[in-house]
Amino acid sequence: MAAKPSPGEAETALPEGHVKAPKRDTGKGGAPPALSVTGWARWTWRTLTSMRTALVLLFLLAIGAIPGSLLPQRTVSVEQVQNYFVENPDLAPWLDRFALFDVYSSPWYSAIYLLLFVSLTGCVLPRAAVHIRAMRARPPKTPRHLNRMPYAARFTTAASPEDALAAARTALKRYRTDEVAETGGGSIAAEKGYLRETGNVLFHFALLALLISLGIGSFFGYRGNMVVIEGEGFANTPTSFDAFHPGTAIGPEDLQPFSFSVEDFQAEFIQDGRLNGQALSFSADLSYQESPEAPQGTHKLEVNHPLSVDGAQVYLLGRGYAPAFKVTDSEGNVVYDQAVPFIYRDEATFTSDGVVKVPDSVPEQLGFTAVFLPSAAESENGMLVSDFPDDRNPVITLQGYKGDLGIDSGEAQSVYQLDTDDMKKVGKSPEMKPGDVWELPDGSGKIEFTGVKDHLSMQVNSNPGRIPALLSAAAAVLGLIATLFVRPRRAWVRARTGEDGRTVVEVAGLAKADTSGAATEFHELSLRVRADLRASERSDAADEPSGPESPDSQQGTQKG
Repeated sequence: MAAKPSPGEAETALPEGHVKAPKRDTGKGGAPPALSVTGWARWTWRTLTSMRTALVLLFLLAIGAIPGSLLPQRTVSVEQVQNYFVENPDLAPWLDRFALFDVYSSPWYSAIYLLLFVSLTGCVLPRAAVHIRAMRARPPKTPRHLNRMPYAARFTTAASPEDALAAARTALKRYRTDEVAETGGGSIAAEKGYLRETGNVLFHFALLALLISLGIGSFFGYRGNMVVIEGEGFANTPTSFDAFHPGTAIGPEDLQPFSFSVEDFQAEFIQDGRLNGQALSFSADLSYQESPEAPQGTHKLEVNHPLSVDGAQVYLLGRGYAPAFKVTDSEGNVVYDQAVPFIYRDEATFTSDGVVKVPDSVPEQLGFTAVFLPSAAESENGMLVSDFPDDRNPVITLQGYKGDLGIDSGEAQSVYQLDTDDMKKVGKSPEMKPGDVWELPDGSGKIEFTGVKDHLSMQVNSNPGRIPALLSAAAAVLGLIATLFVRPRRAWVRARTGEDGRTVVEVAGLAKADTSGAATEFHELSLRVRADLRASERSDAADEPSGPESPDSQQGTQKG
């Protein structure tokens, strides 16, 4: 006979086959223990890959893109960024410190982008695996008590349980069904609306593919901005760009070897009315070659109608004026003879500012700041202004300087600014029209305003991820449509012989997500099953007339 356990042993005695759980470690004062490095890593991963975090990051990505829409971007138009610095000299440097003129290539935007990529990957892959298992699984078994479902209906019929289930199969032909035999009859479990979750998974995969496509464009694409003066040409090499943004994997040898020339440029403006001076259209006639050995082709370049060459697109972003000058130094040598692109300060009138730098003049270098008025007219207060953006009456005024331009110092200089620290003023020119010459004081030389040309602000964009990004966006829209409009439903039909010998048919339904219209849908389902059975009963009665038919009974309930 076994000895009785002591009181202390009796308190800890466990039933046979059971073991005592190990004592949980707690911190000081019963506080939870501190997480280990592995625990923190797991917590961080679960938090990062949660749907809530993905939504927050997606929201931050959208918020971060707002400055890119409101502020000019260097990757789109360097000239507009320079204009912003001129118009906002105090604010612009602060915005530039936060890379708000290079939003989409900034470190903080890239960090949000990468975190969203990781979050979506960790979120959508497990969800897709769960959905695949659900797609392959059988519909949920028929519950024992169908009358407890949100929608339930019950009626009796003289048809056999087999006929009732056959009628149910016909009514549930748009459902995926699973039929099970039961005592005295059988039941059918049905489910539809799998495309809702398929659309949800597709939407998230499409977002993931969109991020990958953007990454492909960032690594294997490039963008370059340049200003091309009417009558001049461009060759697609890194040194030809005013601003070049190559992808991480792009080298000079990867650029398409095309070239083009701007043969002519046309600008049309509204001539009268409230919108007087507004642009109607800009277009340029180009001649181009896909390679040095290729035949020459022509293209009419317009806004949103780029030139496509070997996977690269040439876009027309804007235009401006390029006054042309000829400068003769004090020794009678022509040291400068070309057009210079100016930046417009007012889009309504195209009043423009520019700089002319003449480093080859002797004995001293010459520089000029200029204001160009394409349609000069006298204002009410006697000032000379431009009253129209087209070059109806071009007039220019110059401020001359001589000395050291600072070009030989090795420091980068803007073509739109003149460093006058080591220069002295020569004087101010009179109002000059094409053909006018200004003789500089002290015999320093002369400058002639020879005419006006147009300059085009253009961009070359090569992005191999452009088409995948478009397809991903289309797939995301399709997935979102499926998520919003597909309604998942579960339905069950049970038919078995009742105590009176008639067949009892029960129909029940459950709306998994969107419940609007669910009661009507399930009620129509039960009516279709009952109508098929009644038609079958009438057919049997016509073939084999018998005694009076007992009336069917039906009851349906909807539980809110």
